[in-house]
Amino acid sequence: MKNPVIPVNSLFYQVDEEHALDFKAIAVFLATGFFLDKDTYYKDQKVVPPATSYSLNSNGRISVGEPWFRWHYTPRDISFGGALDEFSFLFEKITEEQTRGKNVILPLSGGLDSRSQAVALKAINHPSVATYSYKFARSFDETSYGREIARRCALSFEELVIPKGYLWDRIDELAEINQCYSDFTHPRQMAVIDEISKLGNLFFLGHWGDVLFDDMGISENATEYEQLVYLKKKVLKKGGLELASEVWKSWNLQGNFSDYLDDRLLVLLRKIDIKNANARIRAFKSLYWAPRWTSVNLAVFSSRHETALPYYDNRMCEFICTIPEEYLAGRKMQIEYIKRRNPGVAAVRWQDFSPCNLYTYPSFSHPKYWPYRIFRKVGRVAQKQIKGQSLVLRNWENQFLGKENATRLKQHLFENPSFKKLIPTEVTQKFYQNFRKKDPVFYSHPISSLLTLSVFSKRIK
Repeated sequence: MKNPVIPVNSLFYQVDEEHALDFKAIAVFLATGFFLDKDTYYKDQKVVPPATSYSLNSNGRISVGEPWFRWHYTPRDISFGGALDEFSFLFEKITEEQTRGKNVILPLSGGLDSRSQAVALKAINHPSVATYSYKFARSFDETSYGREIARRCALSFEELVIPKGYLWDRIDELAEINQCYSDFTHPRQMAVIDEISKLGNLFFLGHWGDVLFDDMGISENATEYEQLVYLKKKVLKKGGLELASEVWKSWNLQGNFSDYLDDRLLVLLRKIDIKNANARIRAFKSLYWAPRWTSVNLAVFSSRHETALPYYDNRMCEFICTIPEEYLAGRKMQIEYIKRRNPGVAAVRWQDFSPCNLYTYPSFSHPKYWPYRIFRKVGRVAQKQIKGQSLVLRNWENQFLGKENATRLKQHLFENPSFKKLIPTEVTQKFYQNFRKKDPVFYSHPISSLLTLSVFSKRIK
């Protein structure tokens, strides 16, 4: 059997180690938000790596074999137009295969990945597609982008609201779904999963398109050290290094966490035999980030229905390995695909460059757009001064701010005996106070990670 190039589900297997918590692996999770490589919470439990063959022995235990696919960078001598033709054919072929005979549920945002999916579904004339978008109860109306894309594709559209503090009533169900392998403030879809599940029987998701079809923002000739520095900036969450270092000391682990993380990242980076730094970083993310962070929260969708992801398809990954980096930089291929196949959808505002669309975004910095950007900024300030409250722009604000949220959070952090055995109370108290009084933005990730560990502590076997 073969694990996909980018697995949707983690496949666990046992190794001959003691059954004990893997504190080093957990420290990495606290720093980055995901488990690295084959790591899990336990020393004797591992995850089958991506693109790896495996088999079952007579006792039903998994035996891991060799990789059947390795990320590479072998650019072909092909024109951009030729590459775009190939992408268009492949993307629509995968879309048709993955959605055939299904009632599709498509989340729509103001970005490019779901927009390209809407265009592909329209291009193949899929007979049953329902779309939706959601926003926080007290925030900007981000559903307007999806609504307009759906209108131009003649698709049904549902607008949903993520209520404040939804997590607390669903935290145990979420822990059962993702097994605490992702911190709990990211999967907003958990708040509306019951409603959106009624729209069809297949979730068609656009995850990882933004990584495959863009450059990584690093010089193609970057040294190994420069690549390491870049990776650390990308994988480390705000406050994550500080929290991991603190618990590393509290667990009396040898050395220091920062050196340990450097060594782990370098070992994994050196396994990727690609000279071009952009392509190498993309491969690293696809090997170690996509399956251990992005895929984890897909379990919320798959807890209700089958899921399909065109950008996860093995053929799409192989295609990317053969395309010159210059064709991927700046999302050019996705942009041109949308413009070619559906000019009306291309004319819808691009959220990252609003009020510009896919035709006008190169002029985003032009002075003529300054009044719009100033208006948005003034609106945020006015909201706070007039109503005495800020707009909710980030997941943690929805879950941790306010009296009721604070009460529920403190119950999990300070009234859980099993958690106190795992993380010293003084460590939890330090980061909680830093979040409350020092810098809530910087320390929101540590708090979310500690909350996740608190829930996990009740599940320790």
